[in-house]
Amino acid sequence: MTDKPSLPIVENFSRRAAVKGGFATLGAAAFVAAVSPLRQAASDKSAAEFMQQHYTELSPEQKADVIARLEAETKQNYGAEVTIGDDRPIPGTKFVYAINLSVCNGNGNCVEACHKENNHDRSTNQSYIRVLEMPMGTMDMEQGTTTYTGAVPKDGKFYLPVQCQQCDEPPCVDVCPVKATWKEEDGIVVVDYNWCIGCRYCEAACPYHARRFNWKKPEVPAEEVNPDQSYLSNRIRPVGVVEKCTYCLHRTRRGKLPACLEACPTGARVFGNILDKDSNLRWILENKRVYILKEELGTKPAFFYYFD
Repeated sequence: MTDKPSLPIVENFSRRAAVKGGFATLGAAAFVAAVSPLRQAASDKSAAEFMQQHYTELSPEQKADVIARLEAETKQNYGAEVTIGDDRPIPGTKFVYAINLSVCNGNGNCVEACHKENNHDRSTNQSYIRVLEMPMGTMDMEQGTTTYTGAVPKDGKFYLPVQCQQCDEPPCVDVCPVKATWKEEDGIVVVDYNWCIGCRYCEAACPYHARRFNWKKPEVPAEEVNPDQSYLSNRIRPVGVVEKCTYCLHRTRRGKLPACLEACPTGARVFGNILDKDSNLRWILENKRVYILKEELGTKPAFFYYFD
């Protein structure tokens, strides 16, 4: 019987245990090649960062120390004064998004707003949102394109913005070998960017292609850094980790709307608390014919689409 390489799924969610497991199952050479982008990240880590505990295990005092260190590192590396919060879920809240595809015209303002709000790498023009130009009559994402050009909207087309669906059954969470990503009480799936080992299993598991990997250190000019940040959200993420949309939790957990919604000139985006019976979002879900992407996969997205 031939020994086949197996994925390093571990019950103990220690990063060091996962790395040790990776060497044991894949072999040293293969494992080093698989995580080669991490070698640069590892060389950039301070001792304090390497020894940092998982976010959920940090005491309030330890969180304060970690955040102070990250703020100082941002000043040192990017020349920007920032404030990093530790925004927690609002009790009695479950955030849900809906998009009216009848009025989305593919202008891409949401993509640009996400890029700026979440301190994405400027050189790669990264964003958590993709807008697909789709042929009328199908919701099959494989038939859409994100590289459309020219005036919009075009005849015979509609526009499908896609970002993290904040699934209730998130496959990205299930495959993480070190539990660096999880779903919080308000429905938002988050990542501890200081615990992620960059294996990219979550990126591969996501059927919506909603996660991004930082292949290099993000480049953001000091004057363009959004200083209002949160630990689990839009702080500048290090090289060698996977990142994702958090419904702008640094805004929405403070009573604001996501940046992509505020930037939408057509009013296509609706965001709110599905547990609030009087919310506009709740009315839409109860009165419109809504769709979810790839329903057959059973991921139960908290992201809906509808037509007027």
